[in-house]
Amino acid sequence: MELFVGTFNVPYIYTLSFDPLLAHLNVTHVSHATAPHAWISFAPNQKTLYAAAWDPPSVAAYKSQLDDGPFHTLEPINTKPVANSPGYVVASDSHLYSAGGATGEAFHLDSDGALGDLAQQLEFANGSPGGVDGLRSGAHSADLSPDGRTLYVADIGSNAVWTFSVSQQASGSSALLTEQQKNKAAREEDGPRHAWPHPNGQILYVIQEHSNMVDVFQVNRRQDGTVQDLEHLQGASVLPPGKNASDYAADEVRFSTGPPGHAPRYLFASTRGSDASRNGYVSAFELDSQGRLVRTEATDLWETPTSGGGSNAVEPAPWVAETSSDVQYLALTDAAAGKVYILGFDGACIYEVSEVALEIPASDGDKFNGTVQAATAVWLTPARELIE
Repeated sequence: MELFVGTFNVPYIYTLSFDPLLAHLNVTHVSHATAPHAWISFAPNQKTLYAAAWDPPSVAAYKSQLDDGPFHTLEPINTKPVANSPGYVVASDSHLYSAGGATGEAFHLDSDGALGDLAQQLEFANGSPGGVDGLRSGAHSADLSPDGRTLYVADIGSNAVWTFSVSQQASGSSALLTEQQKNKAAREEDGPRHAWPHPNGQILYVIQEHSNMVDVFQVNRRQDGTVQDLEHLQGASVLPPGKNASDYAADEVRFSTGPPGHAPRYLFASTRGSDASRNGYVSAFELDSQGRLVRTEATDLWETPTSGGGSNAVEPAPWVAETSSDVQYLALTDAAAGKVYILGFDGACIYEVSEVALEIPASDGDKFNGTVQAATAVWLTPARELIE
């Protein structure tokens, strides 16, 4: 099993390999990048990796390829400037979407995965500053619904999730994204950081950076398929009882990946300590067949080794059918320690399986020093599953 990991502070993307049978994780390749990439995301066919860069504000495209060995490497394709530092990027077959602070973008994609011309500029009326500060007080993420017809943008500063309708017949003279709608969070000062849609398209999970809550919303649609509103159904704390939410900053929300053919059974969320004296947490919640929380109390909470720094982001691995145990594996990136952990969840407990430290290539030791701040990870889906 392979995964790519980006960083906050050095221009590399790391290829890692995890063997679940041996419980072994190691770095197999270090690809040179055009900039540090705090967020990376695959094209639907996984032939291209897209990335967000902060200095200068831009988005980048990389070709994912197998050279002479068994492990994937990355080759830069091109980059495009954006108005403000982007938080996340997400791609359809035809466009790349980004959002950051007070602005966002949609780019055409060429047939080879290269970034094409700017298709549309987005504006979020929240008065957010530019640069990285805008990510902390403005639009932060961009994600598509499973059918590709809705774009969700979580906005920390506006305390809301924006929804857009994605035109299926967009041309050079018509808007690609329309029906921009602001959906307020369930509580004051929630700070929506990321909105993650359930595969059924009817449920949206939102991780709230400030309140450290994970919320479940029902996506109500009009007859034409556009979003009417987001109806709040449930909320759950991602912290242990008694903890003060102001001492933590929630980071990521994801659902389990297996077994194939089944609806996700669990929801995972992570949070970071506000400073080095407080460790973060990873929580797991059981889901019913419709995507709702069976209980608003976590099935398990696992304390992370450090605060996590800027990351503590979780990413569930593709389901491993070859193993006899019923375990969901997750990657956890730790910017404070400069490590990537593999966690296991057996339906009852979260536990550490393996870890590896990210290091500067020896050939570049005179250029960079210090801890490699692991940012986010993405797994490569086995080719047979992409075909299916």
